[in-house]
Amino acid sequence: MAMTAFAPAITRSKEIFAEKSSQVVLKLVPDLSSGKQADRKFFAKFVTVIGVIGLMLLLLINTLLAQDAFELTSLKLEAKLISDEREAIARQIDKISSPDALAKSAIDLGMKPSENPTFLSLDKPVADVPVKNG
Repeated sequence: MAMTAFAPAITRSKEIFAEKSSQVVLKLVPDLSSGKQADRKFFAKFVTVIGVIGLMLLLLINTLLAQDAFELTSLKLEAKLISDEREAIARQIDKISSPDALAKSAIDLGMKPSENPTFLSLDKPVADVPVKNG
């Protein structure tokens, strides 16, 4: 069955839909064909409702922005505290790993300084390095 067979039905349904939707839209607007005008009370109520809704939305947006500002301030403070803790830990590590502190802790463990230090030279091949026995 070809789609062209349905063409008149589709066209007619589009016309019915357009007619019904225009009737719905027209129901929203007061009928002024009889010569009467919209009264001032309706207009005043309409403007008041729109104004109140706008103010409520403005208040809601302002409240959300204020909450975000408080949260941002809290997060900045937390980041600063974490940064300060990180710096304090880095200072402690530097203090503990300083040569004087390492020497003191080695002496406390019973280690003695070397009288004749031997250094490993990586420039020479392994076969050329003399081996000491004893």
